[in-house]
Amino acid sequence: MNHQFVVRVLTSLTLILGVNYIVWRWLFSVNWSAAWISVPLVMVETYSLIDAFLFGLTMWKLRVREVPPSPPEGLTVDVFITTYNEPIDLVMTTAVAASRISYSHKTWILDDGARPAMKRAAQEAGIGYITRSPDWENHRRHAKAGNLNNALAATQGEFLLILDADQIPEPGIVDSMLGHFTNEKVALVQTPQWFHNVTDDDILGSQAPLFYGPIQQGKDGWNAAFFCGSNAMIRREALMQIGITGYVEGVRNSVQQTLKAADKVITRARTDHGSAGRQVDRALRNISSAVRTARQELEHNRPVAAVTYNFQRTVDVAARSIVSADIAAIQADLDEIARLSGDGRTVGFIDDAAIDRLARRDWSPIGAIRSVRKMVQALDVDRSDEALPVMPMATNSVTEDMATCMRLHAQGWESVYHHEILAKGLAPEDLRTMLTQRLRWAQGTMQVFLRENPLLQSGLAWGQRLMYFSTMWSYLSGFAAVVYIAAPIIFLCFGTMPVDAFSIDFFARLIPFLVVNQLLFFVAARGRKTWRGQQYSVALFPIWIKACTTAAGNVLFGRDLGFAVTPKTRQGDGPPWSLIRPQLVAITALVVAAITGLIRMFTGVGAPAGTLVNVAWVVFDLLILSVIIRASLYKGYTPTEEVEKDGTTR
Repeated sequence: MNHQFVVRVLTSLTLILGVNYIVWRWLFSVNWSAAWISVPLVMVETYSLIDAFLFGLTMWKLRVREVPPSPPEGLTVDVFITTYNEPIDLVMTTAVAASRISYSHKTWILDDGARPAMKRAAQEAGIGYITRSPDWENHRRHAKAGNLNNALAATQGEFLLILDADQIPEPGIVDSMLGHFTNEKVALVQTPQWFHNVTDDDILGSQAPLFYGPIQQGKDGWNAAFFCGSNAMIRREALMQIGITGYVEGVRNSVQQTLKAADKVITRARTDHGSAGRQVDRALRNISSAVRTARQELEHNRPVAAVTYNFQRTVDVAARSIVSADIAAIQADLDEIARLSGDGRTVGFIDDAAIDRLARRDWSPIGAIRSVRKMVQALDVDRSDEALPVMPMATNSVTEDMATCMRLHAQGWESVYHHEILAKGLAPEDLRTMLTQRLRWAQGTMQVFLRENPLLQSGLAWGQRLMYFSTMWSYLSGFAAVVYIAAPIIFLCFGTMPVDAFSIDFFARLIPFLVVNQLLFFVAARGRKTWRGQQYSVALFPIWIKACTTAAGNVLFGRDLGFAVTPKTRQGDGPPWSLIRPQLVAITALVVAAITGLIRMFTGVGAPAGTLVNVAWVVFDLLILSVIIRASLYKGYTPTEEVEKDGTTR
């Protein structure tokens, strides 16, 4: 039977059974007398249904691509190896391997640490070396995105292969990827990230076989395959287009904000100086009208230069009008004074140049007009707050890859997921490092969600919007996990029913939905191991919650988020128990709750059906959370077994 057909049938059944269950839960089984727990529970169940639907939708158009055509000769390729503080030997191993790529290219080490030893090693190996230019002094650095933007300004290759410092490429990596770009609409080709220091058990969940497989292939079917920061090739033309578009949009936003401020200044000036005379009031009204006209012209996409030029002319005319009126009055007064003094002397003639000079003085209401003029003249079309005016790689997130890719798609470019392992890297070897990595990924994703919500982005097809949104939505699972852990504890310890009744209706609706949903995962994965990923989606709930709250603090309140480079070596000695304190508390509470619930049941206090259901729920939660204990005890990779590309060992 056709695999795609089966996936679509299971997706449809998941949605039908899930909606049937959730509607019944909201209408007939919420225990309103304990709404404080029963309502959050049905809400997170609704969240899970939406999550399952988004997964099914991703699988709906799963695309398995054919081998691309051979690339034409003569294309120019730059290979970028990004590094900050990784060991020099590690970086050079990757760089030397990159220099041996068979297709004609230039290899560059992008050293954001500006290390003299790194520069010497690169020069001795005949490999290009790039570090930040002096333009970056006293400017925001934007971490990896800034490093790549700096290199883009210093190179000319038509295509860029981006590798992390530990991702050792195969010699044929460019030949395998470059053929996709014969389609001139393709901006990005992404390949899997695969790690050679991971055992078959993969206790830290590094290989992500579900993501680098069905999920990326499913997103590829919707033209929404993601850029994942490494092992990807990008067309320079596409990057420069979104960089220039971003620059223009930034200038336009700056003008909009300036005009908005000017409107407030002039409105206040009219209030304060309404009695200053008809000519003054007319001049202020003219500026106010010009502000509204300029804002309307920007909304209708008139050229920014023309809008600001016309507005400044109006401001200049108004200032001259007011000063001319004031000077005429002053001249008349002085002449009268001179006449009355009887000494025959008069005040010298005030010419046009003098009027222009006087128009710049901070006189009232000239002060208001001068403020407006200064604001418009100071419009930062060169983006002096940035080292470079054009930033092709998105700088609005600590993970530049998703935001950049979404902008490419919004401009009409296409992406490709090439399902072939063409580079091998190093996965985190301890829980401490893994948590740092996952937190940064989640924070970056939520920054993009809060700043550039894909559901609201023009230029994206509805399928693309949902593909981006599904990834962002998944990081809200941390809040859902808290409720899923708390609900059985509350029932077993206190007898509070989060569901009105554990009846036949309840099980008849819930069990088929859960079975079909898991079957969808199994079929979509085609035998790939997904259990580890399901465990970590719950077990890392404190990380997901922290990512959401810190990203919101950064975007909404400007709080520092920081950027942590993922270490390539094991960090610290001994289990990092302090880092998983919330999980340990949850595990302890679940064990205590199970024991308490059984005692209550055997003493006739607790309802047997509800107790057994919730004890089973506790056991499942413990199985999920147990991975975090094993990960804490993990002592790193020892090469006693070699993992093949297909996941088998030898």
